[in-house]
Amino acid sequence: MDDRYSEGARVFKALGDSRRAMIVDMLSCGELCACRILERLEMSQPTLSHHMKLLCECGIVRCREEGKWTYYSLDRDTIERAKAFLNEITEGSAECVCKISENGE
Repeated sequence: MDDRYSEGARVFKALGDSRRAMIVDMLSCGELCACRILERLEMSQPTLSHHMKLLCECGIVRCREEGKWTYYSLDRDTIERAKAFLNEITEGSAECVCKISENGE
């Protein structure tokens, strides 16, 4: 299977949880400390860590540590690739799986 499908699926799977989608929405305003995210969402710190791990693993979120604090921000490159992927698979382009199969490629 093409790597672009795997990468796209990982991003959209991570966004398939409403709390993770909310976290991404929060991060769209800029970098946030984990403590600020916890203040807004009703979840435990271990639950937040789990969600952040999934968002970081798919590449949509970056984290950096400063002292005892962890800060999160969106990875704009991954977001742009995810947007491009969604457009690609919904626009019927020349790279569409059905067209490639028809041409025998």
